[in-house]
Amino acid sequence: QVQLVESGGGLVQAGGSLRLSCAVSGSISMLNTMGWYRQAPGKQRELVATITRSSTPIYADSVKGRFTISRDNAKNTVDLQMNALKLEATAVSYCNAIVRFLPYWGPGTLVTVSS
Repeated sequence: QVQLVESGGGLVQAGGSLRLSCAVSGSISMLNTMGWYRQAPGKQRELVATITRSSTPIYADSVKGRFTISRDNAKNTVDLQMNALKLEATAVSYCNAIVRFLPYWGPGTLVTVSS
């Protein structure tokens, strides 16, 4: 079994910063790509950023230059530093991990950006 636990969501003013963290535990002998997705109210879940086991990142165009994803393979964690947050970033953010070629999700953490 694989468990993902996110932390770091909250309320922030537009232009501010938040850091999300996710810890992966359980049967994770083949933990591969990890990432963050978000789902805004009334919208589909979308990719924010992913990072391979060798730490190669991929970002959605909308967050390039403002967000940074990082991981610690020894601790099985993935972080997302979010800077210059925009109002449209209000969403539930979900941690994702690929383990033995299967996707696993955390329960989500709410990020609210206020004006």
